[in-house]
Amino acid sequence: MAGDIVPIELGLTEGNLFTLWAPRWREGDDEWEAFLGREDDLYALNSVADLVAFVRTDNDNDLVDHPAWDTIKQVQAAELAPDDKHSYDLIGVPELAAEDPKPEVLAELEDALEIVRIIGEVCELSPVTKFFNGNPILGAVTVGTTNFNGREGIDLWVRIGRLIAKHWDDVIDALDDVITVPKVDSEAATVAEDELAAAASAEDEDEPEFDPVDPLNEPDDEDDDLDDEDDDDDAIDEDDFWAGVGIDPIRIYVDGGEFLTLRCYLGDDALFLGRNGTIYGFGSERALTRFLADNDDHDLTKLSTFNDIQIAADTNDLQFDVLPENVYALEGLHEDILDGPRRIDKRQLDLAVELLTDAADYAGIDTVHEALATTTPLGWFVDYAIHPDPKRLAPSGPFDNEAEVWRALVHDFEDRLVKRG
Repeated sequence: MAGDIVPIELGLTEGNLFTLWAPRWREGDDEWEAFLGREDDLYALNSVADLVAFVRTDNDNDLVDHPAWDTIKQVQAAELAPDDKHSYDLIGVPELAAEDPKPEVLAELEDALEIVRIIGEVCELSPVTKFFNGNPILGAVTVGTTNFNGREGIDLWVRIGRLIAKHWDDVIDALDDVITVPKVDSEAATVAEDELAAAASAEDEDEPEFDPVDPLNEPDDEDDDLDDEDDDDDAIDEDDFWAGVGIDPIRIYVDGGEFLTLRCYLGDDALFLGRNGTIYGFGSERALTRFLADNDDHDLTKLSTFNDIQIAADTNDLQFDVLPENVYALEGLHEDILDGPRRIDKRQLDLAVELLTDAADYAGIDTVHEALATTTPLGWFVDYAIHPDPKRLAPSGPFDNEAEVWRALVHDFEDRLVKRG
């Protein structure tokens, strides 16, 4: 999201208001984060149409120097409608915190607290910054349900709920005070309303129509059950095959593309389809199957079960169903690091660390372990992002050095990932 301008919706005392948020971006040696506004005022509009009209006609606000401002002025009106992820019911936060700590409740609460914290920092709202800085237990929300298990977890959740109930009115008052609803060009607003209506109509027309089911052509229920059982058997057989040979297909996404390869563990040591620390990556299942059938010049041949894989590859009887925990997306993570530990995808970062560590062990190099040691800035960042703890001091930005070190680790990994077909 770094470098973009994002439309957001804020549920405040005066109702649902619409504005723009520019997450952290760099300009020369300086780093910025801003909202649509001017000096001490945060501009928010009463509708998406008003937001579109204002953006198209105003050139005196804090976002005009953003590299994406000229682009945002020219987008279709519908593109400035906030998605569900960027719609925040801030008035409803105390009620949300009074619910049971279910995953969906925690996700919504975390998003709401985070956008409020950012507004407080950007707009220098003392009641907001004091609320967050003085109550580090709020950070427990970012861990998901883990912190709220058992008696102690429930007690922590209750404390957070009481804390929000006690101070949230002051937070909302500070937000209300900084909000200004600017004047909007009425003609531009009318044009935007027409665009939004046309887009909504076109979306309705694009929705697929489903033909009613003809009961005379419905498949027999017993046949359906048999088909389902056959499908289940196939899935089980495939899982049994890879479990039986002790090897996992893995999929890797890097800036250079998408790669499929194999990995296993001998004790605690990772072993990849490759040779001498170089990992062989394949652009398709067919290419990987052909390689396995025709080649034995790689490190997996030392496994006693590799012969089973080669036989299956010879008969073109291999499938590569990659489990979610074996999918690694490295592209763009260094940019996410710039946004801080609370706004990074913790699960994907954890998986990326696993892959980089395994690959470094396979190559016999220490650079990854050294860079990710908790005594280093990047190691501290990664450890806090993956295992946040309200009792620990959170890393403070800017995170340029951490992002650069991470990018260097990924580049080194990519140099040892060689495409073979």
